[in-house]
Amino acid sequence: MWVVHIPAIEARTDISHSTLGSLLLLLAAGAIAGMQLSGPLSDRFGSRRLVALSGTLLSIAVIGPGLAGNAWQLGLALTVFGFGNGALDVAMNSQAVYVEQAYRRPIMSAFHGMFSIGGVAGSLVGAATLAAGWSPLVALGGSAVVGLVGIAVCTTRLLPPSAHPQPEHHETRPRGRYSTRVVALGAVAFVLMLAEGVANDWSTLQVKEHLDTTAAVAALAFGGFSLTMTLGRFTADRVSAALGPVAIVRYGTLIAAAGMALVIVSPWLPTTLLGWALFGLGLSGCVPQIFTTAGNLGTGSAGANMSRVVGMGYIGFLAGPATIGWVTQLVPLTVAMVVPLACVLVAACFAGVVRRPTSRPVQV
Repeated sequence: MWVVHIPAIEARTDISHSTLGSLLLLLAAGAIAGMQLSGPLSDRFGSRRLVALSGTLLSIAVIGPGLAGNAWQLGLALTVFGFGNGALDVAMNSQAVYVEQAYRRPIMSAFHGMFSIGGVAGSLVGAATLAAGWSPLVALGGSAVVGLVGIAVCTTRLLPPSAHPQPEHHETRPRGRYSTRVVALGAVAFVLMLAEGVANDWSTLQVKEHLDTTAAVAALAFGGFSLTMTLGRFTADRVSAALGPVAIVRYGTLIAAAGMALVIVSPWLPTTLLGWALFGLGLSGCVPQIFTTAGNLGTGSAGANMSRVVGMGYIGFLAGPATIGWVTQLVPLTVAMVVPLACVLVAACFAGVVRRPTSRPVQV
């Protein structure tokens, strides 16, 4: 809902594109701060409470950009909005790890699939309210009400701390330090989310520039990527249950690499769109496997481990689009796509980092 209203809010606050870009860094900084705080607090007080608190904050904070009348007000609103978003991201993924442990089979990718559906639903609703002439404040206020109701209804069904199942295998480390495994998971999350960030911001422009298409046709690239990403997330859990998380990451990244190679070499629109679709399909199940592994590393530290891995991945997501922008100063945009291609190949080489020990079913 925030993204589709960016042009209207930019006009309302009378800021330039460059100023908006700087303010978006405040959103990112707030998100990273929220991630790092939410993890340890989830371990101490329970992820259910943190989901409720951060979800409530995020629902209220989404109104902020609609109220902003100038640059500094928008910057403050985006910082708070980013903080709530980052905190909820870690808290809900931590809770998802416990639910998955209790459920006794992989379901994390399906949770991320619902996240994708939420993004599509928000964009469609936002587009409809804009077409109807609603102001950003009214539209964002309506989404805040929906968010608050959803949080109130859903958090009562989440697992309390007393019901959190504990993994049999855990790592020990000095308090406050990153274990080698956490760093490795974070590094793989970094390269994978960097590649995803590139697709989000540059896929449409790559097709438009490389094949000289219209903007409407070029948008099919991101549409294909998003569609296969969503569908893949709803099928990855069954594949993970049958073949294991390492196979999801290794073969998924190889599929993504094949798709990106096709994007780079293809001179035709159908094969280029197929390449972007394969890229989304290959990436779809990888990050959920990393998050699940991070949440199962240590007894009582799922939130802290999650916050570190998610934080490193989020930095990659932000760095990807900027990196491509810098590279295009030297080479054409299509050639710059070797960066995400290299990222997914690196992830394929280190797919074994998501290997988890076999545990007995957990009763709750």
